[in-house]
Amino acid sequence: MLGRLIMLPIIAPGNKQRTIEIVFRVATYYISTKVLIYTIVMDSSSRIPLAEQMRPITLDEVVGQTHLLGDAEILKQIIKNKQPVNLILWGPPGTGKTTLARIIAREVEAEFIELSAVTSGKKDIERIIEHARQNWNLQLRTILFVDEIHRFNKAQQDAFLPHVESGLITLIGATTENPSFEIINPLLSRSRVLVLQPLTKEEIINIVKHALTKLKAQKRVNKAALDYLAELSGGDARVALGNLELALSFGEKVTPDVVKAAAQKKVPGYDKKGDMHYDVISAFIKSIRGSDVEATLYYLSRMIDAGEDPKFIARRMVIFASEDIGLAGNGALALAVATFQAVERVGLPEANYNLYHCAIALARSEKSREVTDLMHDAKALAKRFPDSPVPLHIRNAPTKLMKDLGYNEGYEWKADFKHTKGFLPEDISS
Repeated sequence: MLGRLIMLPIIAPGNKQRTIEIVFRVATYYISTKVLIYTIVMDSSSRIPLAEQMRPITLDEVVGQTHLLGDAEILKQIIKNKQPVNLILWGPPGTGKTTLARIIAREVEAEFIELSAVTSGKKDIERIIEHARQNWNLQLRTILFVDEIHRFNKAQQDAFLPHVESGLITLIGATTENPSFEIINPLLSRSRVLVLQPLTKEEIINIVKHALTKLKAQKRVNKAALDYLAELSGGDARVALGNLELALSFGEKVTPDVVKAAAQKKVPGYDKKGDMHYDVISAFIKSIRGSDVEATLYYLSRMIDAGEDPKFIARRMVIFASEDIGLAGNGALALAVATFQAVERVGLPEANYNLYHCAIALARSEKSREVTDLMHDAKALAKRFPDSPVPLHIRNAPTKLMKDLGYNEGYEWKADFKHTKGFLPEDISS
């Protein structure tokens, strides 16, 4: 059947004492005669990536996500009752979204169909729905797992709705982006959203140790190398195991230097259009506001290392200079504007000096919300009195008729001139 994963223990060739798990992926293809053609792809264990070999097949084997795995939590209840529900699994890469979906399907005895929103389209969805109908007629459950579901547009997501409502499929979507913005409301309202957290350093180390035990290679990796593997992973178990696998292939002993050589340059979990983009810039601004120079430069460095547009960073500092410093340090705005111009004209990497200079100066500056508060008060007043007539005595009077009508009457052109009638419209000042 389409996408079914069958786990079978067999004896590994050349090592009869070792039992391994081989993944049989059975793919279903429909042809014009509606005959099912089954293609079975078998992989030897030596060709299965270590991360796949170590993938948990029960909830008890899952490391991390303790907030979702308690006896009273939804995942345990789904499995206990063998009653799947529609889920949106939201979290960073390598935190177990696919693993949890597969475990649910296995435990509730449903067929598991995996679909990638990156490479699939409308025809793929239609084919899967037709297959789910056949399962329905056979009283079989179908769990459809959509990886990166946020990549599907509104129309594609709409296509799932009637089948989710009817129970034809149980939908489990995985996303790294905020479902509130990326998943249509009708689908979101019919699903439970579970938030997965990045794995901690200790959890990554436990996963790596478990892999080393399975490989009987515990003595090949020292503690410093374990720590370094965890640091490089960024909370992603898949990255940690991939780096470990490559490091082990380099030689007998794995040290931090070997890990460094094996691991590709760490790619920060930062998407310039995703949540992390907004989270990090928010942390950057709040750190400046809190006058914490170290935190300010940390978040600035993260953005720059992740390839953030330096003009975006500079623009935010221009805004901050007036919004949060304002009259407490009038020079801050000039510095921020000069920084933006430097970024435009000089570019990176040299403009790094300008960005860091400005960020440090803003963080160390005295803060004042006076400009911001007065602006908000004025806007509220203008919204409340949008059509109040301008007082005659401060109106422009380019003609004799206007002067005769009292326009500009009693006004004197000099600094700090205080008119006896004031300057606000009468209905406000009264």
